Amino acid sequence: MSLVVGSLRDLHEGMAWVMVIGNGMAGFWALAAHRVGALRGRALWWFTALVQVVIAVQVTMGVGLVAGQGIDPPQFHLFYGFVALITVGIVYSYRQSLRPHRHLLYGCSGLFLMGLGIRAMLVA
Repeated sequence: MSLVVGSLRDLHEGMAWVMVIGNGMAGFWALAAHRVGALRGRALWWFTALVQVVIAVQVTMGVGLVAGQGIDPPQFHLFYGFVALITVGIVYSYRQSLRPHRHLLYGCSGLFLMGLGIRAMLVA
């Protein structure tokens, strides 16, 4: 049983780096694509979607650690995780109404998500 808890916790910690670095990269890429048309394309959106799905995976693993294993993290760690998940939903809901500025929307939100991930890691 302890091996499973350790493994899930290690996976949660490792995926946190994927979430932070990935969203930072996606954010910078989208902001650069706002200025440089050659950087636009499907690859940007696939990458952005992938690193945003990582957030949902992170929250799911965190809930599993808290509910299933009785681990009690700091409250602000949970707060930052859920704010990140809600941010992804809000950004997705605004994608059509801000279509002319979508690269700015996803660029700034990617950097915001990176910051939330860093804060969640610092308080953990």
